[in-house]
Amino acid sequence: MKNKFGLLTATSVVIANMIGTGVFTSLGFQVMGISSGFSLLLLWLLGGVVALCGAFSYSELSLRFPRSGGEYNFLSRIYHPALGFLAGWISITVGFAAPVAAAAIAFGRYFTSSIDLTPYFPDVLGHLNMPVLLAILLVLFLTVLHGSNKQMGAIFQNTMTILKISFILLLFALGLIYGKNAGLSFLPGKQAWREIISPPFAISMFFVSFAYSGWNAAAYILSEIKNPEKNIARSLIMGTGFVVLLYLLINFIFLYAVPIPEIAGKIEVGFVFTQKILGQSAGSVFGMIISFLLISSVSSMIIVGPRVYHVIGEDYPLLRWLARKKNDVPYVAIFLQCLISIFFIITSTFEQVIVFVGFTLNLFTFITVLGVFIYRYRLAPGEKPAGHFGYPWLPGFFLLINIWILTYGFIYRPAESIAGIAITLTGLVVYFLSRKGHTEHV
Repeated sequence: MKNKFGLLTATSVVIANMIGTGVFTSLGFQVMGISSGFSLLLLWLLGGVVALCGAFSYSELSLRFPRSGGEYNFLSRIYHPALGFLAGWISITVGFAAPVAAAAIAFGRYFTSSIDLTPYFPDVLGHLNMPVLLAILLVLFLTVLHGSNKQMGAIFQNTMTILKISFILLLFALGLIYGKNAGLSFLPGKQAWREIISPPFAISMFFVSFAYSGWNAAAYILSEIKNPEKNIARSLIMGTGFVVLLYLLINFIFLYAVPIPEIAGKIEVGFVFTQKILGQSAGSVFGMIISFLLISSVSSMIIVGPRVYHVIGEDYPLLRWLARKKNDVPYVAIFLQCLISIFFIITSTFEQVIVFVGFTLNLFTFITVLGVFIYRYRLAPGEKPAGHFGYPWLPGFFLLINIWILTYGFIYRPAESIAGIAITLTGLVVYFLSRKGHTEHV
């Protein structure tokens, strides 16, 4: 009997994919262009509403096209196998490996901010700094864990996610008790409204959308979830809604207790926050705890990403090696993602990874949600859609905001945006080489 993930694990994967790198790191980049407390919290609320709209849309598509693979599955069925393959190609090359790298880099930065290990390992590092080395070791460890035992991986994922949620709530409580008002106003004013329509606000949505990325995680492992007719929608919507609330709480307390200049440009925002309210020693301890909680984010993406690779391998003979399994684990796909993630860790900066991945992933989620309108238009007379709630307003709002984000991203970060488009188009070459013997799932 094939072991399947229950509702708890499916929801845990959604929450863990979302909570992690973004919430503990991206605020430092946002405050470099935005200084109003109202604008900053609105940024996170808007990102949460967009994520919820996307979750409702993906839950409907999951019910209509019940198979693992996320965008690869949906776009292949709604549009054309070529477009689905491009989405899968992005998943293989950057969609999961790059966020794994970003989370692992953040883990290394938080850990070394708490404890300086360089004096103890001066000859080991060579041209690699300690955060990079720790990031690589973390990815290797979790790859071995999830590549060898599915059940142990699920237990590890659930445990780390529960600890992460508990810790965020603890940080919020400590901030209320020990934090002193840094003087930032959270009321709307002229400055706030000017910032909301400014390019930095739109660019900051890349960081926010990166922090919320993962709201669609359960759709990637759809075939491996028990009772998917009920649990897919529940895991996507419950997980996303819960994270929106946590994000608003934690970002409010960060901004309440720490002056903006002290976090501007910093990756390890949580470390700065705990040092501010509890002192340097306690801050170091909490910074180390945050670094360990980021392990959950890396772990969840190592679970989800290879399932997309595996589904593509089932459909395309040239990539059949990606579909190899052992003990119900797609071990080849997991180890391939590990290698690509390590490449990103060594060659990219944290900010480059986020903007680069943000543009590409937003583009494909945009096309996927647009597919809700297309598949409904094609329904036969009298045929009922798979979902009913919020149509057409929720998917319409999602599309509107993403058009805004993608436009500003292309204008103000053209290098990363063009690079994302270029990698996407290289997938066409692989598609035409792979389509001989392609299996189309109906």
